[in-house]
Amino acid sequence: MSGKRYPEEFKIEAVKQVTDRGYKVGEVAKRLGVTAKSLHDWIQKYGDMGSQHQTITSQQDELRKLKAQLRRVTEERDILKEAAAYFASESRKGTRS
Repeated sequence: MSGKRYPEEFKIEAVKQVTDRGYKVGEVAKRLGVTAKSLHDWIQKYGDMGSQHQTITSQQDELRKLKAQLRRVTEERDILKEAAAYFASESRKGTRS
């Protein structure tokens, strides 16, 4: 039994074509070059999970973007703090003369 291995994303996308887009199992299986039995097995395994996996992936992407934005804003804040401290000390020097 030397079956071909497919990535999980491929399987989930195949399942979505049947569950979300309404294509027939035989049609999708033939187009993708997999057996209808394999596709049925994937539907059973990933049917509900496929949309959950997509949600998790989009949440991870959003989290990555938010972390990058937080890093940038934190750096900007630190620069502004240093600038404010510098200008405050310069201002004090100017009023003592």
